[in-house]
Amino acid sequence: MAEVKTETFRNIALVGHTGSGKTSLAEALLFKAGITTRLGSVADKSSILDHSEESRERLSSLESSLCYLTHGDIEINIVDTPGTRAFCGQAVAALAAVECAVVVVSASSGIQVNTRKIMEHARKHGLGVWIVVNHIDAPNLDLPELIGQIQESFGEGCVPLNLPCGGASGVIDCFANESGDADIMNVSDAHTAVIEAVVGADDELMEKYLGGELSNDEARGAAAKAVASGVFTPILFTNSCGDVGIAEFLDALGWCCPSPLTGKRRVQVDGENETEIDPSRLAPFVGQVFKVCTDTRSHIKHLTIRVHSGRLTSDMTIRSVHDPKGMRPGHAMRTLGAEYKEIEACVAGDIITLVKLNLNVGDVVYEKDPGSIAMPDIPEPMFSLALVSKARGDEDKIITVLKRFAEEDPCFKCEQGAGGETIIRGMGEQQLRIYLARMANVYKLNVDTKPPRIPYRETITGRADNVEYTHKKQSGGAGQFGRVFLNVYPADRGEGYEFIDKIFGGSIDQGFRPSVNKGIRGQMEAGVIAGYPVVDVKVELVDGKTHPVDSKDIAFQIAGRGAFKEAFMKAKPVLLEPIVTLEVTLPADNVGDIQGDLASRRGRPQGQEVLPGNMALIRGQVPLAELADYNSRLSSITGGQGSYAMEFSHYEAVPGNIQKQLVEQHKKEHEAASA
Repeated sequence: MAEVKTETFRNIALVGHTGSGKTSLAEALLFKAGITTRLGSVADKSSILDHSEESRERLSSLESSLCYLTHGDIEINIVDTPGTRAFCGQAVAALAAVECAVVVVSASSGIQVNTRKIMEHARKHGLGVWIVVNHIDAPNLDLPELIGQIQESFGEGCVPLNLPCGGASGVIDCFANESGDADIMNVSDAHTAVIEAVVGADDELMEKYLGGELSNDEARGAAAKAVASGVFTPILFTNSCGDVGIAEFLDALGWCCPSPLTGKRRVQVDGENETEIDPSRLAPFVGQVFKVCTDTRSHIKHLTIRVHSGRLTSDMTIRSVHDPKGMRPGHAMRTLGAEYKEIEACVAGDIITLVKLNLNVGDVVYEKDPGSIAMPDIPEPMFSLALVSKARGDEDKIITVLKRFAEEDPCFKCEQGAGGETIIRGMGEQQLRIYLARMANVYKLNVDTKPPRIPYRETITGRADNVEYTHKKQSGGAGQFGRVFLNVYPADRGEGYEFIDKIFGGSIDQGFRPSVNKGIRGQMEAGVIAGYPVVDVKVELVDGKTHPVDSKDIAFQIAGRGAFKEAFMKAKPVLLEPIVTLEVTLPADNVGDIQGDLASRRGRPQGQEVLPGNMALIRGQVPLAELADYNSRLSSITGGQGSYAMEFSHYEAVPGNIQKQLVEQHKKEHEAASA
């Protein structure tokens, strides 16, 4: 069979809010192209793309899924992505593999929170965008109003490429037809809007158009370039379950969707060197992993890779930062839901799957020249739970499984928290609970959960001088003796810890002075007033005493700990709490309620913006400790339309009343543990 040419590929990601019909649209495309013999359905659990038991039971995609088809002379790779914000990591990662993001909007539900978010990610990553209005058979629709909302939210370049006609039983092509009957709007006006949007990306074509010299073929030939530039965002109408607009969608992919040659060119970065990747089969092989999954039965790791340049065969050697010496890729495969088909070779522009390689999402594999390729900005997961194993001895197994989940989902993290807790972080409680249920059902590992320990810190605001501590122990044999005098005072915030040896002479032998430092560091890790690590202090060792027989390393460690502890308590100790910068996107009607809620959480406003589509953005700084239930509270206030992102800003002193509560709580826990 002849090798596929790069220019014939069309790579698209179906993205958008959950319930918009992305998976149903993909199933309709497969059926129309003859890849499947029956129309797969999410509702009756016959979808080949929602192939995991969890997705089928929940009637919602929980992971991205791939499929491919041929239409005419083009090869189409489709990445169907989750629509819920909880699993947005795989949707955003999929943007690294395509030239066009197809944003699917439900005609009845309209623009929802994840619609806006994924559109923002796609445009920021430099992709072309299509908008598909699905479910046009739903009752009581106001499609002109929806088109207006789309244009207000995403720009005037969003214009209908086709329009519903015949009572939503079909669509009419507004590019090919200058007149005709449609259920909404005017076909002639829509035709003019499409042509003007296309020529808006090319000054020469614009001059021809204004001069009446532009042919339809010239405009058609420029459409994909206009989409790639972001000037033109076509709106298409479909009823994926009723075979309306599906053939027209496939036809439009051939001329109105960027190919690897006309779409976004990726850039490979090696140190200070940046090289635009040539999407040619004759160039050295370069690819990037954008999806990882592990088969729960065979435990085989599958890596899905976008080939950006060159040609890949099973007998060649490829490299990565993890394995610069090289590895054999094995057979490349094309993916259709849960099925894999081996191919002899793949070329630039294709999307393929490899197995059993030690690679992660975002990793670049190459034939000759190393370098990284920028991924879309993956949202930082901030919702956390602390885990406690229900069965003794399962801890290592739990960590292994959690790390596997983290490999598969860029928005799932597993880490060690304060006090050695196992912490998982995600986009919300729903996501974390689904992973914990999967761990219990598939791997038979059960855990209890609790809110994670807030990473408070301890420091001082005053000074303590010449604080003495003597450790003296006599037990019949060799004794222990160490005497230490310390000065303790604050360092600048973020400066850390500094140990200064100011002893003149030999009051403490030179070999025991590092022992004092070691003891101080141990006490700093354990905390003094509430069990949290101590930061930003300077300690001067100014005097002490050594016994010729009983002084030992351990004696001066204990003396150092004791002296530091006493000095710390005399130097006006305070607790520091982490402050995060919070950005909340929400309907404008809820701004007052959210501002009041943030004020009740000790939040400080830092600005507000009005967004298109009657939305708003609020910025503020809030103590992390006040945000444990913020995900559910925001959802409750905004009816699920609000979203937020936060990142660490700085540490600052805890209010006195809260510090008192934390100190008393630590004292009770310490007494209970000692009982």
